[in-house]
Amino acid sequence: MGNVYDGVFRTILNDCRKLIIPVINEIFAEEYTGEEEVQFFPNEHFLAQQDETNKERITDTNFTILGMIKKKYHLECESSLPDGRMAIRLFEYDAQIALDEGRVLSETLTVTFPNTALLYLRVNKRTPDKMKYIIVTPGGTVQYDVPIMKVQTYLLNDIFEKKLLLLIPFYIFSHEKRFAEYNNSEEKLAELKEEYHIILKRLDEMEHQGVIGAFDKRTIIELSNDVIKEIAQKYENVKKGIGDIMGGALIETEARTILNQGKSQGINEAKKETALRLLKRGKLTIEEIAEDTGLSVMEVEQLKGLQLM
Repeated sequence: MGNVYDGVFRTILNDCRKLIIPVINEIFAEEYTGEEEVQFFPNEHFLAQQDETNKERITDTNFTILGMIKKKYHLECESSLPDGRMAIRLFEYDAQIALDEGRVLSETLTVTFPNTALLYLRVNKRTPDKMKYIIVTPGGTVQYDVPIMKVQTYLLNDIFEKKLLLLIPFYIFSHEKRFAEYNNSEEKLAELKEEYHIILKRLDEMEHQGVIGAFDKRTIIELSNDVIKEIAQKYENVKKGIGDIMGGALIETEARTILNQGKSQGINEAKKETALRLLKRGKLTIEEIAEDTGLSVMEVEQLKGLQLM
């Protein structure tokens, strides 16, 4: 997977953790409310090789959702078309994740494999709806499915109705095959640009409704812009046309923030004082403090950093 897309996927997961929950609900038919705590774990794993060296493999994301039942998840994002190697890579990651957290009691090793899924940014007619692990052991055969989410198949309305906002930075992939057409036709490009105006409008509505915060919205816009610059670099009209829309939204967001800073400075100071008190108590997570005080996760993390100085 390209470094840009890889970085975008990891950034939106780590900076906007709650956005992963609707995606997990969609893939695994879970019923999380969105209020559950999401705990991320290190992505680096070392795989033992036959030459006795350790080979580092970095997973896209490895996390636990603390719902009614604590569940472990492993999610990978891939921009290349299926080539038969992903199943091997996923199993290597899953086995190492399970082994890293395995327990030995009375010479009995217990390992728990995560709930794994794959997000394909590009698909073709041969892309399956799921992968399958079949593990043949002396004690019997174990098999289970690894679901595949095909990002290109989700319409814009589906993304917003199901709150799959994590997919928005990659929405441009659904138009990739028509880049040449958009690049050579102002009329066709205008249709694509209108879709991105709709995206910005609906993100604004969700922010005003309190579904997402200003930080989440800005992150989605910024990362969408990064993906567009990368994927459309050979199509200047597409890159500039959509990039100007998203870039303009970022400038407007920052300008609005600066304008509101003067009005809300006193309120923000009170929020920060409250957050500092909660940090000192050490009973709540950074995400919970951010939600309770109305500050962003980044602001609370900055306050925690100041505490440690």
